[in-house]
Amino acid sequence: MDFDFPSVGMAVLGGDYSGMLSIIMGALVFILFIGVALYIYASLALMAIAKKAGYPHPGIVWIPFGSLIVTSNIAKMHWWPSLLLLVTWIPYVGLISAIVFIIFSIIWMWKTFEAIKKPGWWVLLNFIPLVGTLIYLVLLGVAAWSKDNPPEKI
Repeated sequence: MDFDFPSVGMAVLGGDYSGMLSIIMGALVFILFIGVALYIYASLALMAIAKKAGYPHPGIVWIPFGSLIVTSNIAKMHWWPSLLLLVTWIPYVGLISAIVFIIFSIIWMWKTFEAIKKPGWWVLLNFIPLVGTLIYLVLLGVAAWSKDNPPEKI
């Protein structure tokens, strides 16, 4: 006896959607690749900024969420608001903690840019829709690898 089992797309939606599934998987792999590339770029830039600011252990930025501790130390502020990320999964409380965390992150990066003698308002470019993050990433590289006088040690 020969059984002809339909594919999942045929059984659920009444059509063969294997082509759509491959497009979705390809898009997910592309997004993952872009995310890893941006993580590597941001880590390299933040490590160069930490060296420029005189931070004693700039390699910590490669640890996930380690850049939060580095930027808070360069900004000479407390690192405890990064613990707010632990409660972002709780409804309502998580939304408030996420907003507070974003505000602290903006302040940390603002003061980090000022610690290496760059304009702090560069961090606000993230709020420009569509192109703001790209401009911010370029300026992050400018802040990291520009050839100017480094500030005093932390």
